[in-house]
Amino acid sequence: MPRVETQLRIAAPPETAWAAVVDVESYPRCMENVESVVVTHRADARHRTTAWSVRLRGSLLRWTEDEVIDPAARRFDFRQVSGDLGEFVGHWAVTAAPGTGSVVRLHVEFEIGIPLLADMLDPVAADALRENAAQMLAALEQRLAATASGAPRDAAPGPEETP
Repeated sequence: MPRVETQLRIAAPPETAWAAVVDVESYPRCMENVESVVVTHRADARHRTTAWSVRLRGSLLRWTEDEVIDPAARRFDFRQVSGDLGEFVGHWAVTAAPGTGSVVRLHVEFEIGIPLLADMLDPVAADALRENAAQMLAALEQRLAATASGAPRDAAPGPEETP
């Protein structure tokens, strides 16, 4: 299964970065490629279901995912329960950066769901998902910087990718 992992060091403390990461319903307000995110069910404080609509290289990708939130670890895992991909799983995580700030990571594993075309489509989809994840992390960084300074922020450096 193809894997995409993107990370970005952010100047915000881990608790502040975590609060922004776990607030998925705010993503459409700060991430231009995220059309909508709606919490459709909340079983308890740790389990929720969300419906996503994200623009990916001009196409609209829709899915519903179950999420397990672990505030103590500052991580939430997700798994698509219905949607456009054959399989879509991963997690968001926030850790303390050496010195100050935090590192936000987005890890995704996916299957297109068309086995005969997987060899051709998987690399294209992985590139699109990597680009999308980088945009999401950069938007989170800009949102946190603007909140900290009280003013809009200029362009930020891009996220770091891990192989």
